[in-house]
Amino acid sequence: MAAVDDLQFEEFGDVVTSLAANPDATTISIEDPGEIPKHQPGSSRGSGREEDDELLGNDDSDKTELLAGQKKSSPFWTFEYYQTFFDVDTYQVFDRIKGSLLPIPGKNFVRLYIRSNPDLYGPFWICATLVFAIAISGNLSNFLIHLGEKTYHYVPEFRKVSIAATVIYAYAWLVPLALWGFLLWRNSKVMNIVSYSFLEIVCVYGYSLFIYIPTAILWIIPQKAVRWILVMMALGISGSVLAMTFWPAVREDNRRIALATIVTIVLLHMLLSVGCLAYFFDAPEMDHLPITTVVPNQTVAVATSS
Repeated sequence: MAAVDDLQFEEFGDVVTSLAANPDATTISIEDPGEIPKHQPGSSRGSGREEDDELLGNDDSDKTELLAGQKKSSPFWTFEYYQTFFDVDTYQVFDRIKGSLLPIPGKNFVRLYIRSNPDLYGPFWICATLVFAIAISGNLSNFLIHLGEKTYHYVPEFRKVSIAATVIYAYAWLVPLALWGFLLWRNSKVMNIVSYSFLEIVCVYGYSLFIYIPTAILWIIPQKAVRWILVMMALGISGSVLAMTFWPAVREDNRRIALATIVTIVLLHMLLSVGCLAYFFDAPEMDHLPITTVVPNQTVAVATSS
């Protein structure tokens, strides 16, 4: 009989009455039919809708920070502080490289590619790759030039790696630093000048050097005319990226100062490319010049006619 009693239906009269009195109710707890929880104003327990709104609000604030290009700040002595500068995915790096190879007239490289998330990952590895490309291609070019000479003994010049690293990284950091300081100074004089952060300027200079990686590899071709055509093409592409990026930052300034700034940026870029070509590929080989040996304490007899 106990099993039969357990299978009997129970009547919830109060619940049916409550549903009839309040047809708009969606859910009613039936754990204790005699007690139906009610939300009291000012109570510490919030509704599920309020919790959802709070979660959505936090998500919206994170999206706002991401779109504004703001990174969560951490103390500079922590690893997390520097990790934010390398927080970039492969798609963004490839997109920025493509933008540096195909500059679009009227489009600002910083606003189009960099400002949402400036990084140091791309510039660092582009500079490192360019250093080894110039050093290795320079050694290989010298080897191919003297390949048919029997008296030539090839000796790899590892010092070119350190020289190339010093030149490339100094250019990619010191020139942006000087330009950043100059723009800050001009911004204090002319209030409507567009300002770029130091990280954005470094990012622009780093990605603008990518075109020189395939150019340095093609400099192996032992033809000076081909090399100079390649360097002019690379200079035109990368120089136009720099000019179109920084012209909006100085065009509201004095006309002469604005033009002088852009010309200086392009001339420094030209000095880097032409200097690398002249030193690493067209420099005379001092090790293969004829050597004159001087033997001391030796007299030379001169024949005289009588």
